[in-house]
Amino acid sequence: MRISMSCTAILAYLVIGHPPPAAAQVDQQRAEQYFKEAQTLCERDGGRLWGVSLCGPMVIADAATGTIATSQPAPTAVRPREIGFVNAPMQWGGITWSAYVWQMIPKDNQAERGRLFMHELFHCIQPRLGLIAPRDPSAGENIHLDSLEGRYWMRLEWRALARALGASGAARTSAIADALAFRAARHERFPGAAAAEHVVDINEGIATYTQYVTGSEGAQDAIRNAMAGLAAAETGTSFVRTFAYASGAGYGLLLDALSPGWHRKITGASDFGQLLSAAAGVTAALDAAAAAARYDGASLRVAEAQRDREQQAIIAELRRRYVDGPVLIVPRAGSGSINTMGATVIPGEGTVFRAMANRSAWGFFDAQGGALVSADGETISLPAPVVVDATTLKGDGWTATVGPGWTVQPGPRPGSFRVVRQ
Repeated sequence: MRISMSCTAILAYLVIGHPPPAAAQVDQQRAEQYFKEAQTLCERDGGRLWGVSLCGPMVIADAATGTIATSQPAPTAVRPREIGFVNAPMQWGGITWSAYVWQMIPKDNQAERGRLFMHELFHCIQPRLGLIAPRDPSAGENIHLDSLEGRYWMRLEWRALARALGASGAARTSAIADALAFRAARHERFPGAAAAEHVVDINEGIATYTQYVTGSEGAQDAIRNAMAGLAAAETGTSFVRTFAYASGAGYGLLLDALSPGWHRKITGASDFGQLLSAAAGVTAALDAAAAAARYDGASLRVAEAQRDREQQAIIAELRRRYVDGPVLIVPRAGSGSINTMGATVIPGEGTVFRAMANRSAWGFFDAQGGALVSADGETISLPAPVVVDATTLKGDGWTATVGPGWTVQPGPRPGSFRVVRQ
């Protein structure tokens, strides 16, 4: 799941809240079963949803052991470095493969596994459909969704979408008007939020809608799964990069009910809120604050206020660790993996991810203890570095190796280092 299809790739299984199992070799027999499951789902769709087949070559890999399994003979071309690190489309041997991390595939839940497969297979055809929203650097990274107000209005929007999915007639129309009001209230409070959210809505929300439609046993099952996803999303520690995995399914399935065929008309510039407003024939409820009372808004605000107090203490500790203390600073380039679950924004400095790995010309690092991506996206900081030898560094929860043509120099603060080209 992602779309920039490279270094910012997101491990899809982590997004929905599951910790990764220990590294293990790819089980060829089980992988073959998974390929058959995905083939069955995309053949069942038969190209009806998007007008083209979702079926395509798949590769499952484990980075730690270097083992892989492919749904068709592997190309003789050099294997992409990203394979085994991310769930994402990959160019390999001149064709697009849907790649999966072995540890991230749900082993004990076939339905969930199938939705993961369909999500990534859709990403492979997404550019062909023109459903890519380029990120406007001025729009920001949705850090407002880590704030009290941003989270409060997002959770209300999700609750209204879930209520609308489970209702019909006037009750559905009323819930849709509430969802639109909560969406508008959030965008009004945070200038640029609508543009920033739009990128993720299109790039990930449509993929998630696709996974529910093609990976469920009919429309009602898709609705039940989407409602469960909306409820589960509220428990997430961070919404900054994951919100569209809930919202996209909610908006998409409501549009299916109210405006069949909508997805064949959508473009990268389309707005979910505007589409649903037109399909339902309603506008946002006039008083968002009054509407919030219908969704236990008072208790929700109390909970978010408590979370905000706790979050400020967490941010202060992360600032001490990643901003004020000694760090190793490396270029953000190449490819790798990010666990976005629990990502925390340090205002003005960047985002701390709970786990991250990256490989590029400068070298490689594996930070299971966390890493800070700078606000401008240009660098990554790893805390408390210790130089082991000329090419090896380590710190609290990470190790790094510097590649040929690069060297380690003193950084901006005492005890800090920076990897630079020789």
